[in-house]
Amino acid sequence: MRPIVRNLIGLGGFFLIWEAAARSGLISSDIPPVSTVFARLFELLGDESFWRDIIATTLAWAIALVIAVAIAVPAGLLLGSIPGLRLGTRAIVELLRPIPSVALIPAALVLIGTGPETKITLAVYASVWPILFNTIYALDEIDPLLEDTARACGAGRIRLLTSVALPHAAPFVFTGIRLSAAVALIVVISVEYIAGGVHGIGTFALAAYDGGGRMDLVLAATIVAGVLGYLINDGLERVGRWWFPWSTVAGERR
Repeated sequence: MRPIVRNLIGLGGFFLIWEAAARSGLISSDIPPVSTVFARLFELLGDESFWRDIIATTLAWAIALVIAVAIAVPAGLLLGSIPGLRLGTRAIVELLRPIPSVALIPAALVLIGTGPETKITLAVYASVWPILFNTIYALDEIDPLLEDTARACGAGRIRLLTSVALPHAAPFVFTGIRLSAAVALIVVISVEYIAGGVHGIGTFALAAYDGGGRMDLVLAATIVAGVLGYLINDGLERVGRWWFPWSTVAGERR
């Protein structure tokens, strides 16, 4: 049986349990049956304003991920290849890394405002760490024989970094990007839901809940967010297998 068939069977079973639990009263009456949620979802997919919310969330996610990669990969290469710099920055990195992005929402609202810059900034902050640490640890795992061979052939520090370190670290870096992609989407939608804004899936869910407790609309938006996250992860996984066919790190084998 193909994996996609097994996945669909499992998803169908989950929806059946949800439908039965909602109609039998086993869960809160505030949670509508899945059939009602999907009916609202199909209505929303014909609504142009809801598509603008999806596009706003996706665009903020993409911008945040690109910025995070642009920051984390060079920083990881530097910290991973210069032990003194890594040791000197360890305290501040370990201080900042555990801070949840949602805890920074009040400060971000004061400093940046309620525009899309807030959710992008917080998503960048949360997404940097998986890429950064995957890059650093990938450099720690380089076979010293490879580096010694490159030095024996006259490679300098820059050439060693670009021709040995970076190709070795690339699959691990890409795995960090996959992890950060999910984190960025979670943070973007969370900030939209908590802090509001003009457009976004989280903003739509907040308005639906505050405008009359429409849990059917909230859950419909939640399903859209889940599908978006699945498509992003599956797409990155396929890209990883295409770019790094020799590696079992960048994408799982099917």
